[in-house]
Amino acid sequence: MLLRPVGILPASRRLLAALALALPLATLPLTAQATSPADELPLEDIQTFAEVFERIKRAYVEEVDDSTLLRNAMRGMLSELDPHSAYLDRDEFASLRESTEGEFGGIGIEVGLEEGQLTIITPIDDTPASRAGLQARDIILSIEDTPTENLSLQEAVTLMRGSPGSEISLTILRRGEDESRTVTLTREVIRTESVRSELLETGYGYLRVSQFQSRTGDQVTSAIQRLERDGPLNGLILDLRNNPGGVLQAAVAVADAFLEGGLVVYTEGRLPDTQMRFSAGRETAAPDVPLVVLINGGSASAAEIVAGALQDQRRGVVMGTESFGKGSVQQVMPLGNGEGLKLTTALYYTPNGRSIQAQGIEPDVEVVRGRVEVTETGRQLREADLEGHLRSSEEPRERQEMTERLREDYQLGEALNLLKALNVLDRRDR
Repeated sequence: MLLRPVGILPASRRLLAALALALPLATLPLTAQATSPADELPLEDIQTFAEVFERIKRAYVEEVDDSTLLRNAMRGMLSELDPHSAYLDRDEFASLRESTEGEFGGIGIEVGLEEGQLTIITPIDDTPASRAGLQARDIILSIEDTPTENLSLQEAVTLMRGSPGSEISLTILRRGEDESRTVTLTREVIRTESVRSELLETGYGYLRVSQFQSRTGDQVTSAIQRLERDGPLNGLILDLRNNPGGVLQAAVAVADAFLEGGLVVYTEGRLPDTQMRFSAGRETAAPDVPLVVLINGGSASAAEIVAGALQDQRRGVVMGTESFGKGSVQQVMPLGNGEGLKLTTALYYTPNGRSIQAQGIEPDVEVVRGRVEVTETGRQLREADLEGHLRSSEEPRERQEMTERLREDYQLGEALNLLKALNVLDRRDR
């Protein structure tokens, strides 16, 4: 069938007129500078947009209302900019506020788009996703029976959230493997506790930051003080693995807990209010404690800011694998109709001027994820191997459990070994 071209009809004329009325406002400069040609809306392209709008209205196989078409157009404008800019309807805007407040119904993963595929950035600690063994860079092929290849990021997040107690199935493909697998998870109320701490051994502390919330800086300072109650710290491990980021000011506060001054991070964008610099203050919770910072491919955004600042200021040794590389700043802008706009407005830079965006943080010492396996070949027989041997009263069960934990988490074990080596060298230099 030969289709005849359709001209610009009344609805598109109304749209073109509305855009023309908006033109003077759109071309106003943000400052008192003269308007440049780049600030002006292209009338020919607006006319083409209106014509496409009208043809869809008249000829599409199903009837589509004007509001849906316009919102789809706005979504398209933003989705083509970068993976993190988005138009948010009322439900999506409310969902974003829930996650910012730190409590929502879901499975506990941070997701993003990598080469067009819905990919797990990181599972959040102690959530259905982390307990099921989901890992950073796992690809989500489908959510229930819905393939993810044509879903926007926000649509995927909306599908995965739901009432606590309800079940959801995900089809997962792990990078490097040929076969996918289906995982069934039960949604929970995700309450994100951002800081956890403990002593690995006498004098050696462990500080886990799972994400950056408004009070994370204060919680890190309190955790360091608790660790020091049993005596001075000979070393501290700051674990930022699988930390998807969060509040910028919280990242600055965490870096400030270890720095006695200097630049932490700065941002650069097109508008004057996106040019920001954040520096550490003089008061420091742990100014002299030897520090190892653990990162991996799930460490993103604010986690990369902290790792980059500590690395550039030579405050600690960064260990693990290359981080995710999300170095862009998003502002959430409420709109008058109860909806919202999430827009990338600037990029992060480390104190030495390194861009984090699509680059990530390279560790000083690369240690891949793994576990220690003890082979029997060539192993000498020891007293502890004899059946019925007397157990030492100096090795409590907690010590045995910690040894097993370090064997399971090779990166953590290597970080502890490095701290001990640094202390040996420090004592020799005195």
